[in-house]
Amino acid sequence: MRIDLAHVNTELGRNASGLVDWAIGLGQPAIITTNFRPFEAVILHMVTRAKRDVPVVWMDNGYNTEATYRFADEVTKQLGLDLHIYLPRRSRAHREAVDGPTPALDDPRHAAFTEEVKLEPFARALRETAPKVWFTALRATDTAVRAQMDPVSINPDGLIKVAPLLHWSSKDLYEYCEKHGLPNNFDYVDPTKGEDNRECGLHLSH
Repeated sequence: MRIDLAHVNTELGRNASGLVDWAIGLGQPAIITTNFRPFEAVILHMVTRAKRDVPVVWMDNGYNTEATYRFADEVTKQLGLDLHIYLPRRSRAHREAVDGPTPALDDPRHAAFTEEVKLEPFARALRETAPKVWFTALRATDTAVRAQMDPVSINPDGLIKVAPLLHWSSKDLYEYCEKHGLPNNFDYVDPTKGEDNRECGLHLSH
């Protein structure tokens, strides 16, 4: 499949719903990834409104807050999501019993920790769901790496990565949630990032 990325990004890069419709219109197997962080209901609602049965992939690292787990259940039920949960090979209890608590960012073991709880589960998800299109809620304001991304890109393995909300502000997301009666979650922690503006590694690898 040949895609004129420059044209798509120019014409639809700031039209989130138009970009979703374009990507769904490709007629290719798709997934949405989510971590149920703040405003994740927006991407989940926007994509499943265009195509209800798009699989939703969650790499549950085992370190989420109680509020995040409750939010995941709430939005899954409200939107009728086809949720696929991918867990690390070891439970948090197993990992901490053997390796101790989450390693600090400057600990040499942190890369292996990220690989175990996030990157390996995602690689497994890709193998099992075999998507051609990947919807993600990336935003340019998240990290320096994401600020350089385009709304649509193609990974080296040919996976079409679509970030409809790349240029949205928190105000845009809040207003969308209010308009559509969507729940939200602000009690969220990502142990692989450690800092809000640090890249977790998933979008560097894929």
